[in-house]
Amino acid sequence: MSNSPNAPISPKPRVRFAPSPTGFLHVGSARTFIFNWLYARRTGGTMILRLDDTDVERNTDASVNSIFEGLKWLGLGWDEEYKQSDRGALHRHMAETIFEKGLAYRDFTPAHTGDSEKSGAQGTWLFNPGMRELSRQESDGRAAAGEPFALRFRVPREGGQVVRFTDAVYGEQMKAGADIEDFALLRSDGMPTYHLASCADDADLRITHIIRGQDHLSNTFKHVLIFEAAGYTPPQFAHLPLLVAPDGTKLSKRRHGPVVSVTTYRDAGFLPEAFINFLCLLGWSPKNDREHMSVQELIEAFSLEGINRANAVVNFKDPAPTPEEAFDPKAIWLNAEHIRALPVQDLSQKLLPVVREVGFEIKPERMLQITPLIRERIKLLRDVLTAADFFFVDQLPPYDPAELIPQKGDAAMAKKALDKAQTVLPNVEFKHDPLDQALRAAAQELGL
Repeated sequence: MSNSPNAPISPKPRVRFAPSPTGFLHVGSARTFIFNWLYARRTGGTMILRLDDTDVERNTDASVNSIFEGLKWLGLGWDEEYKQSDRGALHRHMAETIFEKGLAYRDFTPAHTGDSEKSGAQGTWLFNPGMRELSRQESDGRAAAGEPFALRFRVPREGGQVVRFTDAVYGEQMKAGADIEDFALLRSDGMPTYHLASCADDADLRITHIIRGQDHLSNTFKHVLIFEAAGYTPPQFAHLPLLVAPDGTKLSKRRHGPVVSVTTYRDAGFLPEAFINFLCLLGWSPKNDREHMSVQELIEAFSLEGINRANAVVNFKDPAPTPEEAFDPKAIWLNAEHIRALPVQDLSQKLLPVVREVGFEIKPERMLQITPLIRERIKLLRDVLTAADFFFVDQLPPYDPAELIPQKGDAAMAKKALDKAQTVLPNVEFKHDPLDQALRAAAQELGL
């Protein structure tokens, strides 16, 4: 391993985002990435992206591409990048180190055998204590004879030993060794388990803070044991509250589908900075209760102390009656706020590809003229297709003339207003302020 147990602790925080490429980038995973990134930038630390791709049966190239696609859309970047599958020798070295210390043992029990025993208040399975007590001589002999085995951690249970760690969010955590099974480090095919590979990589990459979802909290007891057995001081842990649906169930790809995918938000017309803003407010809050925040403001305000323990609800409707209702109203509101905060030139450049994608050939200069007229009326980028569609066609589709008559008026009033507009508009520069002033003056002249 390139980092020895006695290596000095990094003076600056080193954090990592370690997704498994088994599906699209989940909004919960995106939030984990963002919180790690914010902490690194806030503290002057290092942000590491590590693909935990050792699950060869479930990993797909499509999933890898989806993860990178989602992360690149966020536009935040990272400092170092690794693939767990390239680091197998390092994982095995840590396993051997733990084994040679007598803190792990070979389990020759065939996978289909149910020879096991329970222990502890919660009835934890120990995975055949007969293997745990096997002599080293017999173990070496059976291994030398080619008998397949898994390598298991020898969880300390004597004298009521307890595993402890302090979580930056959930505080002091403890669990009796009697309630932790002798978990596998290496499978019978020699492949490392998630627990071993994750800890070996975190140790080698000198990770100082592990910021991840609360669903990993129970794994942390095992990870503390692995770090200490290999001679490392465990990193600081900070577990994030889960994202849940309105009914309280954990957001999942299988149950809730595309609504939990980052690319769904992108394709719907969210700005990445608005999406980042929204995710940050799910389980974290600044001290002054601000909501609309730029990325730089988020960096300046972020701290682990601001993370809440309660699960965060994403308020969407499933199934959604309308496309907009597939998203949390706060996400929509924040996106509208970020849209209005954009300079017209920048917003115009973001709207142009949306318009062209559906087949409207419009020049950048024309889009720049249209943008200030609709900026206050759109909440998502795709709203430009309904808020300004009449600007993109040579001839308007048929319509019912009655729709032009205001609720508190009649046909004569409507005709008078249209005639006046037809007279005024040819002489006005096609920009927001001149058009607004001219039409308001015309309306006042007509007493409207």
